[in-house]
Amino acid sequence: MFPSVLIVDDEQSILQTLSGLLSDEGFDVSTAANGYEALKIIDTESPDLVLLDIWMPGIDGIETLKEIKKDNPHIQVIIITGHGTIETAVRATKLGAFDLIEKPLSIDKVIVAINNALNFRRLEEENKYLRKKTLEKNSINGNSLGTIELKKNIAAAAPTDSYILIKGENGTGKELVARTIHQLSPRADQPLIDVNCAAIPDELIESELFGHEKGAFSAALTKKIGKFELANNGTIFLDEIGDMSLMTQAKILRVLQEQKIQRVGGSRTIRVNVRVIAASNKNLEQEIENGSFREDLYYRLNVIPIEVPPLRHRIDDIPELVDNFLNEFANQNRSKPKTITPSALKILGSYSWPGNVRELKNLIERLVIMVDKNVIDDEDIPASYNLAVCHETSSMGSELLQIGRFKEARKEFEKEFIKQKLTENENNIAKTAKAIGVGRSYLYKKIKNLN
Repeated sequence: MFPSVLIVDDEQSILQTLSGLLSDEGFDVSTAANGYEALKIIDTESPDLVLLDIWMPGIDGIETLKEIKKDNPHIQVIIITGHGTIETAVRATKLGAFDLIEKPLSIDKVIVAINNALNFRRLEEENKYLRKKTLEKNSINGNSLGTIELKKNIAAAAPTDSYILIKGENGTGKELVARTIHQLSPRADQPLIDVNCAAIPDELIESELFGHEKGAFSAALTKKIGKFELANNGTIFLDEIGDMSLMTQAKILRVLQEQKIQRVGGSRTIRVNVRVIAASNKNLEQEIENGSFREDLYYRLNVIPIEVPPLRHRIDDIPELVDNFLNEFANQNRSKPKTITPSALKILGSYSWPGNVRELKNLIERLVIMVDKNVIDDEDIPASYNLAVCHETSSMGSELLQIGRFKEARKEFEKEFIKQKLTENENNIAKTAKAIGVGRSYLYKKIKNLN
């Protein structure tokens, strides 16, 4: 399908010449002798681009441009004029014109301008599509009361420039909430910069956040742009801000108050326009009482508090979450999505999910890989997620104790306990060992002994 171009000019010779030349170049061309006629054609045909003369009888080109952009903002408009002035060009650009070309027209300039405008429109449409796909990917799934309330809070907070503090346990999806807020905000076409405050050593965090000049310290071999500067006009997401040192907190507070930064080793003040979204799994009010978090920074960040409920408080969302994860992993593996039986879902609904949505997602990925059939049933759910099996194991342990078989009972208990703790810690041996207070080598040996 060829791009469609509407030429609007009161000079018949220009209409005929341009129409013939653009048709030869492969464009689908229509013409109008004045603004009224042009607006009627646009209503019925919606061309991709309009070449619009400024000086015409009736409504002139500027008024016609206003009307076009009011109802059809996606249509690209190029102004053509024999009386071009800077004032006219500025006014037309402010009203949404893509370009202005002076008469006498050069067909080469016209074709270049048309192609540039159509490419720009194509990029805009691609960006809209990508933004839509990003929103779908980052959507908060579920219709439980807690999730509905969360979605309402996100919808209310996103269009503002206010700072936001997201609170919630590990694995609840705080980063997902931050990304959704950014994508729904007026800053969506600007960068979203993530900073994991817990993962950056204290001696490097100032350089990471504010950047440094070459030679600022021994390892500064080149200039580095910091996260705040990269996020200019966009959003910075300070994840796990409760793990930030008091010294860094003071520097962050000053930046938030002044909207200015200085690179490490530099003297130049750089102004930044950044929206801040912070998140923490800690109780920051308690951290303030303990003296490990600044009260003034807390109130600066906590303009709009958003609480992300744990999965155990939104059990009704599990069927939808499971379905989404099954489809996601099927797409990754280019296979048909597996299904899950109601009885298996019931088992998942009775579990407390200490690792929240992240733990559920990890379990579904494991089931998709390990279950060699198309339907996941209750027998496929690991015993540590099945309360009935856990109770049965507990009862079996009691019976073994009653008949004096203490070793067997302890072994069964240890097996289920370690399986549960491994699940809570995403099967990470080091994290699990630390959580239960044993050495990593001891835990390896215990897992091997217990099969």
